[in-house]
Amino acid sequence: VQLQASGGGLVQPGDSLRLSCAASGRAFSSYRMGWFRQSPGKEREFVAAISRGGVGSQYADSVKGRFTISRDNAKNTVYLQMNSLKPEDTAVYYCAASVSLYGGLSSYEFWGQGTQVTVSS
Repeated sequence: VQLQASGGGLVQPGDSLRLSCAASGRAFSSYRMGWFRQSPGKEREFVAAISRGGVGSQYADSVKGRFTISRDNAKNTVYLQMNSLKPEDTAVYYCAASVSLYGGLSSYEFWGQGTQVTVSS
């Protein structure tokens, strides 16, 4: 599967942004989808994940209550709605796909190219 992330940009603290990740190739609903982020000098970290059918989701503690992951299997797209953005959310955001039902970063076999999110006043 090929992944194309979009929707990043420069926003002010407290603003909202929605990231999209469009998938092409093998059946999208076969994949657990995740969002990760990486800021300069730091390791890539987990943000959110959603199950194949979209019923189950998980979030990093740092974004819980502010970010929402969702997917539309008919459109082969996964979203990350980010509200109440903070400067510490600044990073390159990556979407990823996994054929596994569970697992961390290493379980994701396919990665998008990343989209930059900058939160600054």
